[in-house]
Amino acid sequence: MIAITQIADVTAQLSSNPAAALPLLFGAGVLTSLTPCVYPMIPITAAIVGGQSSSEQSGATIASKWRPLGLSLTYVFGLASVYAGLGLLAGLTGTMFGTVSANPWAYFAMANLLMLAALSMFDVIPVRVPAAIMQRAANAGTGGRVAGAFIMGAASGLVAAPCSAPVMAAVLTWVSTTGSALLGFLYLFTFSLGMCTLLVVVGLSAGSVSRLPRAGVWMLTVKKVFAFVMLGMAEYYLVKMGQVFF
Repeated sequence: MIAITQIADVTAQLSSNPAAALPLLFGAGVLTSLTPCVYPMIPITAAIVGGQSSSEQSGATIASKWRPLGLSLTYVFGLASVYAGLGLLAGLTGTMFGTVSANPWAYFAMANLLMLAALSMFDVIPVRVPAAIMQRAANAGTGGRVAGAFIMGAASGLVAAPCSAPVMAAVLTWVSTTGSALLGFLYLFTFSLGMCTLLVVVGLSAGSVSRLPRAGVWMLTVKKVFAFVMLGMAEYYLVKMGQVFF
């Protein structure tokens, strides 16, 4: 009950001050990048994004030295564009269908969606994307090219779906309650920037890949933390549903 009260207090503060949600969403994006589905992709994606032909490597100029960073930022913009589009859609949905707080069944639906997301993070209900789509997304784009980096960024959400989808579902359910397309776009854009922070760090320094901590059991702890937060949010929405009914 204490956890529900704390979630209610945080929700009220964020509703009154939308800008306060930005650092929280950015942090949620960073934590999402530390989950088992996303973290191992960072050095691989950095190598592909920074991939250059032998001719480009032989002519080492100032522009070529900064090229990996530019490609990394292009990749980030591709991912952010897709996620921000989802946030825009969630905000518009909240606007078109009225205020969520007026409909108890909307609270019920969001609570159940969050519980499913939590069970997914606990690996009780695994999230799987069709192998054909995963393969196409993983092979999208061409290393070392701007267009390829953008397409890879846009498609990487599918590759990371087993871990990112539940978190995205939780964020989108909350974004839909704002009823603001602008906030939806801004919130999801900020979240996606957090997800790609480590990739940009790797793009800044080629040696940073070797300094990244090794993948391990600690990533499962990050997943479980997300799962417990989602359960708390689900309970909060169920309580709100009861308040509307009675």
